[in-house]
Amino acid sequence: MLPEVGGKAANLGELASAGLPVPPGFCLTTAAYRHALSAAGLEEVFTALSAVSASGLEQLNRHATRARSLVLDAAMPHDVVQAVRAAYLALGDNVPVAVRSSATAEDLPFASFAGQQDTFLNVVGVDSVLDAVKRCWASLWTDRAVSYRTSTGIDHDSVALAVVVQEMVDSSVAGVMFTANPVTGKRHEVVIDASPGLGEAVVSGAVNPDHYVVDSHRGAILETTLGDRQVEIRPLPGGGTERVELSSRDRSGDASPQPCLTDQQIQALAKLGRRVEDHYGAPQDTEWAIDDAGKLWLTQARPITTLYPQTTRNPPLPGDHAFLNFSLAQGLTRPLTPMGLAGIRLVASCVAKAAAFNVPDPRSGPPPYYEAGQRIFFDFTAVLRSRIGRVIVPRVFDFMEARSATVMRGLFDDPRFSVTIKTPFKLIRHVAPVAAKYRVPESLLRGLFRPAAAMKSVERVNADLRTTFMVPGQATAHQRIAHVQRILGTEVFATVPQILPLPALGFAMLALVQRLLGEQASYDELQTVIRGLPNNVTTEMDLALWHLASDIRHDPDAVASMAGQTAAELADRYRDGTLPPVAQSALKAFLRIYGHRAVAEIDLGMPRWSDDPTHILGVVANYLRLEPGAETPEQQFAKAAREADEQIARLVARARGKSPLHAAMVRTALDRTRRFAGLRELPKYNLVLGLAAVREQLLLVGSELAASQRIDQPEDIFFLSLDDIEAALAGDALHKVIAERRAAYHQELRRRHIPRVLLSDGTEPEATAGAHGKLRAGTLSGSPASAGLVTAPARVIMDPVGAHLEPGEILVAPSTDPGWTPLFLTAGGLVMEMGGPNSHGAVVAREYGIPAVVGVPDATTRIKSGQHITVDGAAGTVSTVDPDGLAD
Repeated sequence: MLPEVGGKAANLGELASAGLPVPPGFCLTTAAYRHALSAAGLEEVFTALSAVSASGLEQLNRHATRARSLVLDAAMPHDVVQAVRAAYLALGDNVPVAVRSSATAEDLPFASFAGQQDTFLNVVGVDSVLDAVKRCWASLWTDRAVSYRTSTGIDHDSVALAVVVQEMVDSSVAGVMFTANPVTGKRHEVVIDASPGLGEAVVSGAVNPDHYVVDSHRGAILETTLGDRQVEIRPLPGGGTERVELSSRDRSGDASPQPCLTDQQIQALAKLGRRVEDHYGAPQDTEWAIDDAGKLWLTQARPITTLYPQTTRNPPLPGDHAFLNFSLAQGLTRPLTPMGLAGIRLVASCVAKAAAFNVPDPRSGPPPYYEAGQRIFFDFTAVLRSRIGRVIVPRVFDFMEARSATVMRGLFDDPRFSVTIKTPFKLIRHVAPVAAKYRVPESLLRGLFRPAAAMKSVERVNADLRTTFMVPGQATAHQRIAHVQRILGTEVFATVPQILPLPALGFAMLALVQRLLGEQASYDELQTVIRGLPNNVTTEMDLALWHLASDIRHDPDAVASMAGQTAAELADRYRDGTLPPVAQSALKAFLRIYGHRAVAEIDLGMPRWSDDPTHILGVVANYLRLEPGAETPEQQFAKAAREADEQIARLVARARGKSPLHAAMVRTALDRTRRFAGLRELPKYNLVLGLAAVREQLLLVGSELAASQRIDQPEDIFFLSLDDIEAALAGDALHKVIAERRAAYHQELRRRHIPRVLLSDGTEPEATAGAHGKLRAGTLSGSPASAGLVTAPARVIMDPVGAHLEPGEILVAPSTDPGWTPLFLTAGGLVMEMGGPNSHGAVVAREYGIPAVVGVPDATTRIKSGQHITVDGAAGTVSTVDPDGLAD
């Protein structure tokens, strides 16, 4: 029986003991690998590889070749040889076996190494088995395995290899089975690929196999697609395999292909898949074979690493539900820290209570709140089932995150989400309390008829809010936690209904002008009106940062002192107080006002700029590279404001052609648009101010816990919840909990595929709908965000901290929040995977007058840095004239 040692194949002994049909065999554990190679000299390779990045492919390959040579040249210890000999002879006389690799780093939750280590089939004789074992060990050091480990951040000296030896199944048909659909995410669909002969033909991709999809709940075969099966891999007498090319007549005896599995065999496979999944408690990627006698064998099992985690609630909700990824709606692709999620749960509970929803435990979040993959989801099933919800919510997302709106509408025809709420009374019941409590109608009327008074009211709200964030300096740790709960659970939401009606009024007035003028006001003309908007805290911040850089630029000695240094080195100098005086004082003044901001700033666990100014100093360094005489961002902003005023004058003149009343209405409406539309950034700005105040209190509590050795360092507190903190204050040490959560968080940071919508059965509707976004070779489509046409080199940036963007380059990013916008000042254009025409990035791009397209599927993988692309911000397209076009 095979001992359990981890990895894709080594758990088959456990499966055999559970009564599953696993071929007999034995295993060389990772201890055998380490013992055999302890004196091979691999330590030198580990040291050399630690100094090479994933981009140093030639160096990686050279070190990988060296490692393989060391492994193959090493003598196998006598005790290992004797153990393999005895175990192999126990199987019988010259029994054909499969020798499979199983590495400790395989099939982690964030990465799959399937196929990167070697397997040898139909190995006969003990000497051949020993040779195959050594070649399996060497395959841990293939070029592809070394490169992949480097790119996923796995230490090479931490991995080892077990080798599983199993009796060969002389299969008549074999293949692969996923117990959940790896493309759509559907957990109730079993996907089977099958082909005659050994399964290697399917696993290696040498054959176009038969493809079957089975409903595992009902046992019904949902889909059968026959492959051409032009290749068959067969065992050779005496050992080894052969590849046989077949014609359709060779395969079936006539020209009509026949399935290589019967319906009964397909259903038996699906049942086996369910048993394996039940055993491990998670969807599995398996390999199987059926021998000449018709017996079904399981030859391999490993977790499916590509499935996005399902939303969970205890107990599970009955019926079918749809969950919207709110993290992506906020332009956030990365996971949130545990404390970041805890903070959002409190804010969401505050919103729900204000809207008259029942919230039994605010720390757990309101009933529609969910988490999956350490990201925020909301159950929007009620929206789909509401007639008015279907009208309002997708339209909001058309401007916030257009692709999410498309996915929503794609569910309208799903009978599971048919309309059952046909009146607006339920919506009114929840909106009315908020509108009444915060006097929303009064705010709208004040903004319409007394705009100056409305702006003064906003200023009072801002001042009062800052007062509520204050915490007494002598507060105890328990009192600080109470203040944290008060700020997040009561105070920060208040700014939203008090301020948001004004920018909503501004955009409504823009829509009114469109109706009043009809075809006399084009989309591009109206977009010009909202460029260079006043009262936008984000553009004010960006311009303040530009002024900081300008102050430094005017001091040649300061520029020379900072030249050639990395952002991290400059940040160290700032902390030490050794930056040039002009830079030190200017940055200090900037951080005094804007130091509460950050990249991914809705996450409490993310350092604020005042904690770590590395990002800001990197942006300043980018600004200093601008050529003298180039148009400054300040000039661009002023130019945009002038163009807006000129456009307003033209629109008013056209309205006067209809009547003086039309002219007066257009003038008033556009005045309110210019006054108030820029305020759309202010509610989030105030939220982030509150989060910064909370973070400050949590760090003080973290310092106390670190001093009492309940945690290692103050920042560890962001990997706890408020309940955890109270337990720690009561005496619990939480080092192990923090270590586990840090590891899980860093694993999630590596995840690239993030679904916009998830269904309760794991389905990703966007994947089910199929790939989209490619208009023609070399062209991607998204949503128009900021008009203009630019052709320039692309710069793909996944994280703005420390990013290097040359002036004029086109920024290609997964999404943006205010932490990214300083890069906009020198960018020639913007392409984003997320967002809609009124998302944060789109608004700021318009204000700076740079062409932008948002909601472009897979932009960061299809576009390569340095590639010349053309961004058409009016058409919503991104194209290239490069010979190789865009990556598939």
